[in-house]
Parts: sequence; structure tokens; C-alpha cells
Amino acid sequence: MAAPQPTTIVLDDGDSVPGLWLRAEGETACLVLAHGAGAGMAHRSMSGLAEGLAERRISTLRYDFPFAARGARRPDSPMVAHRAVRAAARLARREVASLLLFAGGRSYGGRMTSQAQAAAPLEGVRGLAFFAFPLHPAGNPSVGRADHLAKVDI
Repeated sequence: MAAPQPTTIVLDDGDSVPGLWLRAEGETACLVLAHGAGAGMAHRSMSGLAEGLAERRISTLRYDFPFAARGARRPDSPMVAHRAVRAAARLARREVASLLLFAGGRSYGGRMTSQAQAAAPLEGVRGLAFFAFPLHPAGNPSVGRADHLAKVDI
């Protein structure tokens, strides 16, 4: 398996975040893969997801949200996170235009991706994939985190 290749993702406000491409041999699709609130794109769970997908001929573009790129613990506001999701999807669409394109992520990353898609479709994205999508914080049962899913038209 090839090693992940670093890239830079430029957001619409001119800021940038780091990314990692893992191109699969015989690739048939690409997943733009966002991390959770507790760990960045290089965490072993994210690496494991990317490697497992590559074994199934699915390339990945992992990226850090701005808070993770800065080393902050507090996650970005949805507005900031959505900009990162959109920028990563744009880069993937440009780089692997011939592949089926999907977007999603783990926990916070999946939620931010689906919120961005619910607000305005991510151009070229054919579907969403979630890994560990918690519907509520621990000990605080609710379904508010899922309300936007009814607006996802994909």
C-alpha cells in the first residue's frame, strides 16, 4: 500500500488546513474523510479507516479542521467547519474527477459534513458515509444532532 501523501486544502477565506491523500490501487471511488472532535486526521482510527478503505479500492482525502490544525481542543463552529468540508470536497472533486465521490467522517466530522450537505449540496458528492455518528452527548439524550438529516437530499 502506498504511503499517505500530504496536501494543502485552501478554504474560501484564504486560510488553509493540511490533508492526507491515500490513493488506492485500482481506485473506484474516493471518500473525503473528516475526523472527530477528539483526534485529528492522523489518529490511528482515521489511518485505519483510510487503509481499510484503500484495501477495498476506495481512495481517501483526510483533512484537519482548522481547530485541529492549530492544536486547539475546542472544535470549530459549524460555519468554520462547513468551510473546511466544502474546501476538501472541492479539492477531491478536482483531483479525482473520474471517480465516484463520497464525503463523511467520524462523529463530529460526519455531523459537520452532513450539516454542510443539508445547507447546500456538496458539488459532485454522490453520497455520505458516517463512522460513529453520536446522536447526543454522553448522558444527555436527545435527537437534535440528527434534525438536519431530514434536509439531506442525496
